[in-house]
Amino acid sequence: MTTVSKLWPGETAVLLGCGPSLTREDVESVRGKARVIAINTSHELAPWADVLYSSDLGWWRQVNGAPGFTGLKYAVHSGTGRLWKLWPDVQVLANTGTDGLELKPHGLRTIRNSGGAAINLAMHFGARRILLLGYDMGRRGRQAHWFGDHPNPLRNASPYAEFMASFATMVKPLRTQGVTVLNCSRETALRCFQRATLADALSTAVA
Repeated sequence: MTTVSKLWPGETAVLLGCGPSLTREDVESVRGKARVIAINTSHELAPWADVLYSSDLGWWRQVNGAPGFTGLKYAVHSGTGRLWKLWPDVQVLANTGTDGLELKPHGLRTIRNSGGAAINLAMHFGARRILLLGYDMGRRGRQAHWFGDHPNPLRNASPYAEFMASFATMVKPLRTQGVTVLNCSRETALRCFQRATLADALSTAVA
């Protein structure tokens, strides 16, 4: 059984979502100042990130397991188990439900999106402060992601209201575990986590 080790006890982790507000400038500004989890295609802006995470088996198939990424790779179990064997360096965790927070390091709550599951993953690593970037939970005009649209057959339309309802179920259990989450996204509709500027959050980051 795959489990996550507490490699970052008490540290700050920055999570790079794929929302349209994510900028190369912000990504570069966190380099070397905190642990970094790149979510899905955001690893293209941060090939040096500590971790690459995606819940989406279709995305892993599209990028053929992201062979150029040299950090740790994690996913949550979905779809046909045999497909994961194509990419032995992708560590697949158990899917233990949609909402809340999984405390056992063998699994993740999916929160219906990769960004939410990545928060659970950062907690497993031992992070005590989690900074969110690119967690827009909405489009900018027709743009759903900082890079434009996913190629077919990946989905570009997202049920943001459902995502945000699931994020809200994480707030209390994260607080109980002593984990602080700050939403530093330049633009966001996600209101359940405290807002902060990236500069202010990084000024007190411990990496």
